[in-house]
Amino acid sequence: MTAILGEEIMTTMNAKLRYVAILLGILAALPAAAQQGPIKIGEINSYSGMAAFTGPYKNGLLLAEEEINASGGVLGRKIEIVTRDDGLKPEDAVRAANELVTSEKVALLAGGFLSNVGLALSDFAAQNKVLFLASEPLTDALTWSMGNAYTYRLRPSTYMQAAMLAEEAAKLPAKKWATVAPNYEYGQSAVTWFKKLLQAKRPDVTFVAEQWPALGKIEAGPTVQAIAAAEPEAIYNVTFGGDLTKFVREGNTRELFKNRSVVSVLTGEPEYLDPLKDETPAGWIVTGYPSADVKTPEHEKFREAYQKRFNDYPRLGSVVGYSTVKAIAAALTKAGSTETPELLVAISGLKFDSPFGPVEFRTIDHQSTMGAFVGKTAVKDGKGVMVDWHYADGAKYLPSDDEVRKLRPQ
Repeated sequence: MTAILGEEIMTTMNAKLRYVAILLGILAALPAAAQQGPIKIGEINSYSGMAAFTGPYKNGLLLAEEEINASGGVLGRKIEIVTRDDGLKPEDAVRAANELVTSEKVALLAGGFLSNVGLALSDFAAQNKVLFLASEPLTDALTWSMGNAYTYRLRPSTYMQAAMLAEEAAKLPAKKWATVAPNYEYGQSAVTWFKKLLQAKRPDVTFVAEQWPALGKIEAGPTVQAIAAAEPEAIYNVTFGGDLTKFVREGNTRELFKNRSVVSVLTGEPEYLDPLKDETPAGWIVTGYPSADVKTPEHEKFREAYQKRFNDYPRLGSVVGYSTVKAIAAALTKAGSTETPELLVAISGLKFDSPFGPVEFRTIDHQSTMGAFVGKTAVKDGKGVMVDWHYADGAKYLPSDDEVRKLRPQ
């Protein structure tokens, strides 16, 4: 009896061992990438504070993620975007970045909206030796005075967009200018560069007034009144979001824009034109995105895919989110690895395709050559639109390598 029982135990054990052996063989036959799971990308943005932009932006992220995974992923693995909300606070962004790196084990970080948040994430990236692709923050400090080896930026910077607008402003007869901009890094940088670049082209130009409302807290009445009192011939506007809407409405009411030229950063983006509707002032010279009218093959393919997926038209945030993920996928593919040293080598000088055409990350300052559309505002069918626009190639609006070496620490 004991012998029979022993045989049964041995038979059962042998069967289990054979099962384990078969299972191990199956696992060994699987690609290593499949066993490792998805490549995680940590993404941080102002989802609760700037929803007009970051909502479409998140859709762009999702569309690119789905397209990449449907075509086999990257390095034989799917990608997974893990998002966090920074609440417009640098300290919350850094806390989220730390959690993504230490707990979620992301391969790199991306995102950011406000410039001060972007700078905080850039510093975190440098301190923790992780790649950070800043998708939206526009401050020049990100790639110049406070630039570091671990930070790259996708969107055209304040310098680039100021240069595009200064080129148009120089053609105007106006000599006396006023400025209005949010009083933080982005607004200050945008005004500084516009003034410098315009006066280089037009030494006869003077600036007779500056208004610096707190971000998100503009007192439109006093702001408009102060600008009008200076009697400028033209205005350079840097306000956006809810501040822009209030500024435009008060300016329309007080006829601030009547017989005055206005040059305005970002105002031509659907995120900011849509809320204005038929209150959109006509004839402003702006940077933006004429979503419905860009007919290039790469843009039409993107727009059709976006509309099919979300039953909506893309905003600029959609393009930025989509291009962010496409750039990351291109860097991972070129690197052949998820390790930071290999990614840093790969992204330097990286060329990739976007809905706006080919883009390259410059080696010297880590700024991409993505451009912007420059045109004028108008009202069509009760809605604000861009007209008379052209695409300004970002590569043509960046300073020379010699100038960059003076601006960026080595």
